[in-house]
Amino acid sequence: MPTHAALINIDTPAALIERPRMQRNIARMQARMNALGVRFRPHAKTAKCTAVTRAQVAAGAQGITVSTLKEAEQFFADGVTDILYAVGMVPHKLPQALALRRKGCDLKIITDNAAAATAIAEFGRAQGEVFDVLIEVDTDGHRSGIKPDEAALITVGRALHDGGMRLAGVMTHAGGSYDLNTPDALTALAEQERAGCVRAAERLRAEGLPCAVVSVGSTPTALSARSLEGVTEVRAGVYVFFDLVMHNVGVCSTDDIALSVLTTVIGHQADKGWAIVDAGWMAMSRDRGTQKQPRDYGYGQVCDVNGNVLDGYVLTGANQEHGILSRADGQLQSDVDIAQRFPVGMQLRILPNHACATGAQYGEYHAVEDGVVKETWARFGGW
Repeated sequence: MPTHAALINIDTPAALIERPRMQRNIARMQARMNALGVRFRPHAKTAKCTAVTRAQVAAGAQGITVSTLKEAEQFFADGVTDILYAVGMVPHKLPQALALRRKGCDLKIITDNAAAATAIAEFGRAQGEVFDVLIEVDTDGHRSGIKPDEAALITVGRALHDGGMRLAGVMTHAGGSYDLNTPDALTALAEQERAGCVRAAERLRAEGLPCAVVSVGSTPTALSARSLEGVTEVRAGVYVFFDLVMHNVGVCSTDDIALSVLTTVIGHQADKGWAIVDAGWMAMSRDRGTQKQPRDYGYGQVCDVNGNVLDGYVLTGANQEHGILSRADGQLQSDVDIAQRFPVGMQLRILPNHACATGAQYGEYHAVEDGVVKETWARFGGW
């Protein structure tokens, strides 16, 4: 919806997308995947916004990844048909997945255990449906999945294949990459992710089981991989906006972060060196992902209304609707009058720790270019 509104006319707090930065991020990732010769299936959970997904598809993405079946339903209704639901399937969600497939959605699901695989096969046979299923592989001990050399991999593969389902392939997510911060470490984990997932695929094939898809991905490993031999597709999500965690990891600069929260100064605690803004943890989220990293940004990096970083100032604290803006080092500056530096009514932007979590606080994004809101894009949430 076109609005062409000046930021001063936008009620705060509000979620802003700096559209040129977003487009640059999309182009960067797509170009890298093209150069590595793999299909790119972006994860739509970061933005949960059809306008953003359409920009990714227009750049060359083939299919999308989602984290909820509600996302799958929404994106399918908006014209996306090739969808991977990348959270382990449980029996009570199978009717919802079946309904999507019956409507024409090319929905693929995943599992990492024999109990769920058996339930998928039994439900599929009872309904006359052949589900496309990928086995989740654990390549870094970060979350869920079957280790590449575990016997359970073949057990699950047989339960699906012999149970009449389509064993579509294997997939993995090296989420441990978020804990790294050097190029060498990221490159090593990207290779570990690739090699582990390819190893799992080779084991399935050696047992006479089909495994066409080898799907890997996280934003840091996607941007750090030197070779993707044996991989057929990559998934990544937060790259579309980036955030302060990704900045600390080392895969983007603050100038690449496309999502910010527009906020207004509402008061001061001058003796403490605080300016109070109307963006608390309900606006920024409670995600303190940078707290365990070498540089802690509190609840977010403070920028001027044009998005220029105000070095040294962060949201050091937050209540539900109040944010505390102060110096990151906690020091009071005798030569700075906080009320003059940040007067009541002043608009600022706050860069988020975790774009997915901050975006989830809003029902819409304001797409900004040259300081003007060009469009307002709907965002959805829930499960």
